[in-house]
Amino acid sequence: MDAQTELDTRGLTCPLPILKAKKALSGMQSGELLRVIATDPGSVRDFQAFARQTGNDLVDQQASQIGGQDEFIHVLRRR
Repeated sequence: MDAQTELDTRGLTCPLPILKAKKALSGMQSGELLRVIATDPGSVRDFQAFARQTGNDLVDQQASQIGGQDEFIHVLRRR
């Protein structure tokens, strides 16, 4: 999935990944995709709630382990 913007929030905890995503989305055009990489396990729930509250579409969420550390990928479509 090709996102127009990618945001690396590894090492940041709530609420910083959401705040950074909100700022990034505000500068994007409707329909564009934002890919957020996070290490905070709470970001899974946080991005689900964020999408519901803002009307942006949560297109995909994935979890993987890179170098022994969990990473969470969230893809949002700008409303």
